[in-house]
Amino acid sequence: MKFEFKPIGTIHTPYKRASETPIQSRMSKEIGCIEIFEEYAEGLDGIEGFSHIMLLYVFHKRTGYSLKVIPFLDNEEKGVFATRAPARPNQVGLSVVELLGRKGNVLTVKGVDMIDGTPLLDIKPYIPPFDVREKVRIGWLEGKL
Repeated sequence: MKFEFKPIGTIHTPYKRASETPIQSRMSKEIGCIEIFEEYAEGLDGIEGFSHIMLLYVFHKRTGYSLKVIPFLDNEEKGVFATRAPARPNQVGLSVVELLGRKGNVLTVKGVDMIDGTPLLDIKPYIPPFDVREKVRIGWLEGKL
């Protein structure tokens, strides 16, 4: 089975290289903007009421992957699916950012952790009653955060 995705917009950030980006969006205070292509702009109606949104995007500058990686905050190999490493079989990224405003088809957001020009696949509102879980385990990260 093969899937094809068409970007709905472009994420603009101050970061030109992956080495400049923060390790997670929550650790970023940087402002960016998301330009939604005109053909999808109508899909933004109502988004202004949300304080945070989830961005699904493509790690478009990444090539290759490994099923075992040494993740941030550890020095032992883990399976890539037990990490948030960007080099993945399907190079899809997910970040939660703060929505600061909307002007037409452009969203201003805080907490960007992707490089400038990143293709955006989708936006979903962050809804704590749906997205926050209680009694969670954090695997190998236990005691490291």
